[in-house]
Amino acid sequence: MMLRYALQTVRDRKGGFIGAFLALMCAAALITACGTLLETGLRGTIQTERYAAAPVVVSADQNVHQTTVKHKKGKTKVKHKAKPIAERAWLSDDMAHKLKGVPGVGKVVPELTFLAEPLTPAAGDLTDKPAYGHAWESAALTPFRLVEGKAPRAADDLVIDRGLAESARLKTGDRLTVQSTQAPRSYRITGVAAPAEGPLAHQTSLFFSAGEAERLAAHPGQITTLGVVPAKGTGTDDLKKAVADAIAGTKAQVSTGDDRGPVEFLDAAGARIKLVSMGGAMGGTSLLVAILVVVGTFALSVQQRHRELALLRAIAATPKQIRGLLGREALIVGAAAGVFGSLAGIPLGGWLHGKFVDMGAVPATLERTVSVFPLFAAVAATLLGAWAAARLSARRIARIRLRDALAEARVERTRPPWSRIVAGLVLLAGGAVLVAVLSVLRTEPASTPVTFLTVVVLSSAIALLGPLVVRAAAAVLRGPLRLSGPVGRLAHANLRGNAARMAAAVTPLALLTGMTCTVLFVQPTLGDAARAQAREGIRADWVLAAQGSGVPAEAAQELRTTEGVEAATEVVRTTVRVGLDKYPAQGVSTAGLTRTWDPDVTAGSLKGFGKGNVAVSELAADQLDLKPGSTLKLTLGDGTKTALKVSAVYARGLGFGDLTMAHDLVARHVDNPLAATVLIKSDRTQEQLSAGVGKFPGVRVLAPAAADSLQAERQQANAEVNYLAMGLILAFTAIAVVNTLAMSVSERIREFAMLRLAGASRRQVLGMLRTEALCVLLIGTALGSGIALAVLTAFSVGMTGSAAPSVTPLVYVSVVAVAALLALTATALPGRAALKPRPVTVATAKE
Repeated sequence: MMLRYALQTVRDRKGGFIGAFLALMCAAALITACGTLLETGLRGTIQTERYAAAPVVVSADQNVHQTTVKHKKGKTKVKHKAKPIAERAWLSDDMAHKLKGVPGVGKVVPELTFLAEPLTPAAGDLTDKPAYGHAWESAALTPFRLVEGKAPRAADDLVIDRGLAESARLKTGDRLTVQSTQAPRSYRITGVAAPAEGPLAHQTSLFFSAGEAERLAAHPGQITTLGVVPAKGTGTDDLKKAVADAIAGTKAQVSTGDDRGPVEFLDAAGARIKLVSMGGAMGGTSLLVAILVVVGTFALSVQQRHRELALLRAIAATPKQIRGLLGREALIVGAAAGVFGSLAGIPLGGWLHGKFVDMGAVPATLERTVSVFPLFAAVAATLLGAWAAARLSARRIARIRLRDALAEARVERTRPPWSRIVAGLVLLAGGAVLVAVLSVLRTEPASTPVTFLTVVVLSSAIALLGPLVVRAAAAVLRGPLRLSGPVGRLAHANLRGNAARMAAAVTPLALLTGMTCTVLFVQPTLGDAARAQAREGIRADWVLAAQGSGVPAEAAQELRTTEGVEAATEVVRTTVRVGLDKYPAQGVSTAGLTRTWDPDVTAGSLKGFGKGNVAVSELAADQLDLKPGSTLKLTLGDGTKTALKVSAVYARGLGFGDLTMAHDLVARHVDNPLAATVLIKSDRTQEQLSAGVGKFPGVRVLAPAAADSLQAERQQANAEVNYLAMGLILAFTAIAVVNTLAMSVSERIREFAMLRLAGASRRQVLGMLRTEALCVLLIGTALGSGIALAVLTAFSVGMTGSAAPSVTPLVYVSVVAVAALLALTATALPGRAALKPRPVTVATAKE
């Protein structure tokens, strides 16, 4: 019976359920899109390209491991954890000799993979795909076959793939400049090769002679991987087992099938973790925002039907029946919204994944995975959210006594229920605790999720305490509103008398303003502090930078031998692990270091800084309990373990990373040993120094200010990924603002008619609506701005040590302007529609 009545109610009151339907549909689409990202991170495939003809691939272990043993109550628990390293781990070339005699092994092909960027004379990259160099002997792994010319033999011979030859219009006999791990060198193209199965989609391959490839790889005695081809009659599984047995006890690993892809594309393997983290964070934030928005929308929907539901109570409907009716209605609307929203979320997730690929946040080699699980999760979350929102919204009307039902329907209560007030105060206290916690978090991975959680928790507190907040604001605005004449007095009366309805509109506005400001100003707060520290710590007169992969060591050496140059400090960046914890690190040239670089040493000294030393930031020193003279055991980017003596502790960790080591140590253990920058101390002019490095394509001499501007551009590009990630949530919140305001206005047709009959003109009613909208906008943006300011200040204190977040006034004004546009549009259009019917017709119509 109740289900039939619920279906009839939804069918007959479509307009009243549109707002709830839209909110739930957007929530389902958002959850599905985030779910597809999460699933891609968990199960996305990485297809191999270079190793297509090698069914078994042997590679070094790309993880650092930690095993802990705990004894508790007579039981021993062994826990093993592994975390990926930042650079490629290499194999010893002795591994090839070990495998050649293994039964079932037909052929063992060593592989070298290294940076090799083809350049034009103007130093522009010739390909939009990553380019890698290899020894020609490993061409059989794909396999590549010559379609023109001959294989490389001499040191300056080069074979390029057909895709590069066609796009750059190169042919045999031409010369091509290649920037690899050493100084750029010109090579003679001796041949063009093509894969047997068609062109490679995600990379460009350049093949060198064996000796030249070994020189450019810069890892003597080591290889990237081994491709193993079975002997005739040997299956892949048997070969894998034989190879695994042969290398047992070493740190090598054996891969077959789809497992070869992560070995070839390390960035894609690492992106899985990033995508899981990003998808989980976006999905979690989306779910919290969706719950907050949906509960508010249903509360407003139930409030609009207060008289109808009270009438049901008056004719003896039980509280259980009222709750059941609203719950069934919510499930009907939630099911429809969940299905439509989840289907819309699939292309939305595809668009989001494509944008992440275009921005470089996710490599194209990690293929998107879509299954039914995100859809089912979105529908389930939508149904649960709708049902819970309806049940919460129905609590008050279901508890009304029969004799008070219709009286309650006519007048809004002057005070929210005590349970709601207590819950709001608890959330407010929880938000304050999160703000305090945020102020002591000093790492970005720890602080970022807490930052957005704090915004949602404080916004939830506002949602619960909204009626009280609106009444307090009405008291403050009473004077200005009364001075504005009859329109202002009507608006003030509505603020006081319909505080719950106004609060339903204030909440999404506060959430939109608070979340948007937080998203827009978190990254600039961190980035500006880091750049400020870098500016203060660079003593150099000039900075050497490159348009391509980096500055070759030969360019820095050229300047060191130039008259008038006091010091040239190469800076190469990487990430290392101490235990399982990850720390940003840099390697710097030790000669003349203090002339070009000042990290604000607070303990110890950089005097005598060398290969066996490490300088650490104050954050790392606190976390690892280090001081000058301590020994730090760490794992370098390629998995090599080392122990270094702490020589200094410095304050400018944001600008220069947590660990600083000697350049010669770090450069041997990274994929790209080219310097990110070279700091120059010299009294020479920019033109004189530029002449000294003119033979190195793409290398430029910049003033420190120009280098800082370049860093700002890179910072903005990185921030755009976060803006996109949170942009969908903000768009959803903006839709909720419009939805809630439109619902709030559209229910007031009878009220507007009574005002018209009482003598108010159409213009005065619209003026009252605009004044109400401006009041709601003022309250919502003020609350949202306060939330954002508290959160950003706490974030700034924790991450930078300064209670001064970076807030751009023009950007903030734009946020408020957009909120105002949404609020006024969502009020004016439904208001005009509500005023179209004749007042007498509306007033005499049956409810």
